[in-house]
Amino acid sequence: MHITLESDYAVRIVHCLATAGKRMDARSISIETNVTLRFSLKILRKLVSSGIVSSFKGVKGGYELARPIDQISLKDVIETVEGSLAISRCISPDFACSCNRVTCTSKKVYEEISNMVSEKLASVKFSDLIK
Repeated sequence: MHITLESDYAVRIVHCLATAGKRMDARSISIETNVTLRFSLKILRKLVSSGIVSSFKGVKGGYELARPIDQISLKDVIETVEGSLAISRCISPDFACSCNRVTCTSKKVYEEISNMVSEKLASVKFSDLIK
């Protein structure tokens, strides 16, 4: 299992803003994170929509974190891009599984592992990452 490139970039962008501790324009974020401007803007829209980042228009516009860094977790950022964490599609509520979901032992194990990963990602705050 691995996170997508978009999630990796989203984490980089939030880390960049957390480290800077100030408003930054999209071009500066793109250069600092080594993410293309177009892709940075796409990710920033998602981060703004989820309330992790705030955007400002105008000459002094740009992006900054909408919450303190100790209130933003890796889980928040990754789920903004990926949706809810599930290590197997079989545990996704909208997946039509061909097995018997009630007695499927694999499903139970996948749910446990997904919950463990989710809890760990939720426990890692950006304040932990920039110390």
